[in-house]
Amino acid sequence: MATQVIMPKLSPTMEEGQLSRWLKKEGDKVSMGEPLAEIDTDKATMEMQALGSGVLRKILIQEGESAPLGQLIAIIGEPDEDISALSSQGVAPTRAAQPPPEEKDSSEAEAAPTSAKQTPTEPTAASASGNGRKETTETVSSGRLIVSPLAARMAAESGIDLRSISGSGPGGRIIKRDVEGLISGQAAKAPTTDQASQRHLRAVDSSSFQKAATVPASAYRDEPASEMRRTIAKRLVTSLGPVPHFFLTTEIEMDRAAEMRKAVNELDPELKISINDIIIKVAAAALMQHRQVNASFQDKVVRYYEHADIGVAVAIDEGLITPIVRAADQKSLGEIAAEVRDLAERARNRKLKPDEYLGASFSVSNLGMFGIDEFTAIINPPEAAILAVGAMSAKPVVRNNEMVIRQMMRVTMSCDHRVVDGAAGAKFLQTFKKILENPLFLVV
Repeated sequence: MATQVIMPKLSPTMEEGQLSRWLKKEGDKVSMGEPLAEIDTDKATMEMQALGSGVLRKILIQEGESAPLGQLIAIIGEPDEDISALSSQGVAPTRAAQPPPEEKDSSEAEAAPTSAKQTPTEPTAASASGNGRKETTETVSSGRLIVSPLAARMAAESGIDLRSISGSGPGGRIIKRDVEGLISGQAAKAPTTDQASQRHLRAVDSSSFQKAATVPASAYRDEPASEMRRTIAKRLVTSLGPVPHFFLTTEIEMDRAAEMRKAVNELDPELKISINDIIIKVAAAALMQHRQVNASFQDKVVRYYEHADIGVAVAIDEGLITPIVRAADQKSLGEIAAEVRDLAERARNRKLKPDEYLGASFSVSNLGMFGIDEFTAIINPPEAAILAVGAMSAKPVVRNNEMVIRQMMRVTMSCDHRVVDGAAGAKFLQTFKKILENPLFLVV
């Protein structure tokens, strides 16, 4: 009996999934429990396992395409079984796939066909494939180009004309390895700097400035938004608008914290403690003294947490994810440093489990390493606050009526006014500053 494969719920916040990669193709044998496909959820790439055995008879959702939960995406059955009635259904009554115990990362980012370039003078055409899927193509004089989003992006960044490439993917699709091969060939033939400069100087003359007004609008390409980017967009809309934010900023002297970090790392280089690790530890200690900040708004109740589960913002290619250091108030600096490194690495590889990035009680976002002096962060609901950390830099300050140089750092806390009042937020920052300027408080 045929088994319907539907888009499964692979994370608590997932509303739809994007098919990252099919691990089987039509006609392949499939066993129950065998990995069938890789699905991009809002935060991670996860494997979907087959809940039936037989042959993968029909794939209804192609790589790069998205489908809501419960939508039919494939059919598994016997080789000679009639599946016409099943393939005409949009939603399956029973589940045919489920997530494995642990997430797996997608090994290749190539996705469904998309338009490589579009201009007002180059109309696009959509052609329906045999399984009802629509492929977006570009109409050119030599025919239709079918290009994966990753290949299109790589070609645009390298200045490669896609029409000069012969696709090696299904149906002549141009994929990542096709562009990589051409880039490698160009690198070997790249001209010297002097040659390139001479050609550039010869090409620039007064006529180029006269022609500038006739340059047409820039060509562009559309790429499907990832599930992570869509989720970020939805959550930001539900945060800054409905959540009444207010902001508190203070400046902190960081010399003693920097000295402590240096001394600890010299004693044990394997610890590799960062300033951000110290900030997380200090934030956890301050939260234990100011429980009102370690809370979240839950519609009709305010929830106060017994431990500091601190989310640490990590930037990845698709957006931002916030893995959580659980019970940071009970962990040593060395434990926090090791855990943050592990979580950040697995976040970049999209291998985090849902319980590792959902359910923080407070968050820290640090852009200091990018040279940002000060910024404000948007609260991640239902948390009551988030701390935005700027760069640490040497500044002249007055101490005991004398001008001295100190390492200073500005932090801004965004607060949900439904949970945290101005005085409560200010008192938290006072404690945070006191401990960070005197980190020996951590051992008291």
